[in-house]
Amino acid sequence: MLLVLIIISVLIMLFVPNLSNQKQTVKETGNAAVVKVVATQAELYKMTHSGKVSLTILLKNGNITQEQVDAYHAYYETAKNKGETPEIPTD
Repeated sequence: MLLVLIIISVLIMLFVPNLSNQKQTVKETGNAAVVKVVATQAELYKMTHSGKVSLTILLKNGNITQEQVDAYHAYYETAKNKGETPEIPTD
């Protein structure tokens, strides 16, 4: 019985760090998807309105949510290391 508990404990110690890495990967993938959604919403806005488009305008008009704005910023915070810059200005 003790041997089984030891084996289970070792397996848990091996898998828990991997699960936390997977969670971060899923979050980054989700943020990348949100960037595409925001870009699509910006294009739709440009087609129906004249003038500049920004995250603030899209948020005020209800095209995107605050969670999407936060995910957009989070994506580009992690993308700074890759040299990516946001396509849509905040203001």
